[in-house]
Amino acid sequence: MTVQVTKLKSGLTVATHDMNHLESAALGVWVGAGSRREDTSEHGISHLLEHMAFKGTRKRSATDIAEEIEAVGGELNAATSVETTSYYARILKPDAELAVDILSDILCNSAFDADELKREQHVIVQEIGASLDTPEDRVFDFFVESAYPNQPIGRTILGTEETVRRTNSSDLSSYLDRHYHGPNMVLAAAGNVDHDALVKLAEDRFASLPSAELDAGEPAHYRGGEMRETRDLMEAQILLGFEGMPYKSDDFHAVQILASMLGGGMSSRLFQEVREKRGLCYSIYAFHWSFADTGLFGIHAATGGDDIEELMPVLLGELERASLDITEAELGRARAQMRASLLMSLESPAARAGQVARQLLLFGRPIPVEEIVARIDDVSISRVRDLAHRIFTGSPPTVAAIGPIDKLVNHGKIAERLGSPIVV
Repeated sequence: MTVQVTKLKSGLTVATHDMNHLESAALGVWVGAGSRREDTSEHGISHLLEHMAFKGTRKRSATDIAEEIEAVGGELNAATSVETTSYYARILKPDAELAVDILSDILCNSAFDADELKREQHVIVQEIGASLDTPEDRVFDFFVESAYPNQPIGRTILGTEETVRRTNSSDLSSYLDRHYHGPNMVLAAAGNVDHDALVKLAEDRFASLPSAELDAGEPAHYRGGEMRETRDLMEAQILLGFEGMPYKSDDFHAVQILASMLGGGMSSRLFQEVREKRGLCYSIYAFHWSFADTGLFGIHAATGGDDIEELMPVLLGELERASLDITEAELGRARAQMRASLLMSLESPAARAGQVARQLLLFGRPIPVEEIVARIDDVSISRVRDLAHRIFTGSPPTVAAIGPIDKLVNHGKIAERLGSPIVV
């Protein structure tokens, strides 16, 4: 399985991962513009634009788009994240040209009809409402906002009812014109797809893309802090976090391993100590999110209000131990989990296309699997221990919580326990 890459005159990169034993292909366009590219007045516009792309072009109605792809048994979808927006299709191998034609049409010729916009704004406002009513979602909004206050990266992807409703068709066109440039976009495909044929299609269908390079955007500044909301719920949602590592950090794979060892599965330290041995929560796990220039390390726990007072000292004790007594067995399990996850993803055309696209946007090249595995295997115990100490003591903690949280200590007490800086 090989990856071929071609850069067009417009700056658009075309990449294919040959999986010719399949009868299908996944292909899509990944744009290096997500919610952190938005101005304050544009909050939520990236997500709204993603929705509106399917609501009609100059030659296709919203119904036409849906019927054409489904007439060949294919499917279309899209997603908005903090740093990227993606539009993708899954089709059988003879239908790649149709998929490219539709994707190029919705990205280069969207109509942004006023009536369609009004309807879709109403749909997204309902989505925002659902998120506000879901504590396990809302607490993550608190978490990111506390970590990066008053910054685009700290705002919700969905936006607010006010910002979504006031966005007009001209705003959408302006945002698209500013950010959807060839050098900031990747057309990636994986499965049974011909690279040269895809390049020719892209040259024709995406010829109108602007070719200007874009700046890096506003840098992120981790601050830490806390947001909490007492609600009459059966379960408390608690997040504790610290500044993590960006994608290009030398410690990227080490921090992923640290998260896995602490709370990446049933054998992890937090799951075993907090849930299995002590029964202090329903669920607990650790995670690490990387971005282009920063990262967030977090622990999420869902527990009853009466158990919080006992849970937090145990959790903090496990963070302290992580810099002292990580074992070879734990490191081996974490490495195995990461390798397995990586190799299993190669069996999915959709996952592989997305992986290649993101690598090209971040690093300018596809990263060979062998190189990634070598980096995972190169992580040592001493490196993970040192990293744990730096993360948990080197930055102010971030605390987000919703529910019966009267017994939850504040972030200042947590910082004092760990010896980390306190937000002032």
